[in-house]
Amino acid sequence: MSGSSTHLLRSFRRYCFLLGFSVVLSACNIAPSSNINSNWVVQRNQLQALDSWQLRGRVNVRYDNESHTPRIQWMQQNVEYHIRLWGTFNAGNTLIVGRPGYVTLEQDGNIVRANSAEELILQQLGYELPVSYLNYWIKGLPAPDSQADLSFNDLNQLIAIEQAGWSIALSDPRQYGALTLPRRVELTRSANDIRLRFIGLNWTVNSTAN
Repeated sequence: MSGSSTHLLRSFRRYCFLLGFSVVLSACNIAPSSNINSNWVVQRNQLQALDSWQLRGRVNVRYDNESHTPRIQWMQQNVEYHIRLWGTFNAGNTLIVGRPGYVTLEQDGNIVRANSAEELILQQLGYELPVSYLNYWIKGLPAPDSQADLSFNDLNQLIAIEQAGWSIALSDPRQYGALTLPRRVELTRSANDIRLRFIGLNWTVNSTAN
């Protein structure tokens, strides 16, 4: 075999090796997608199992050219929730107690009942609070039975949800045992220029969730 042929053969082998190596690298670059999915499945399952919890903080409400920041205390026990709002805004001292299909709102000694928390809050407080979805979003979960687009950061943590016309941004995650829960959750809906910004959230979770 001539020198030029030997050189061509070596070059071809080197090209094949580099091509094969690049394929291996490409496969390695695809791997994080499966890591994201597997990490998210673990996180999602942990949060779905968390059905009893409490949180305290503030919720800044911007709606209809007004902005107010009442305090909020939310207690969730399986499907039943107690949400208390007080401080600024026309919330005064408002208690919302509900479960699927039935909700009451108590304010200044008056009690109003309805089938939907969203409708009741809009009528009585003047802004929209998507409680049925918020039970999931506040923990960092998309609501079930509805299409959602999820975004993750470089640490495979869920940082954004797009669902039912709402954009949900999750930030400042904190550890509670094995659980990761956000300290800040911002909801926006461009359709009617509404923003709900939950800030300074402090969580209390039951022992079975840790």
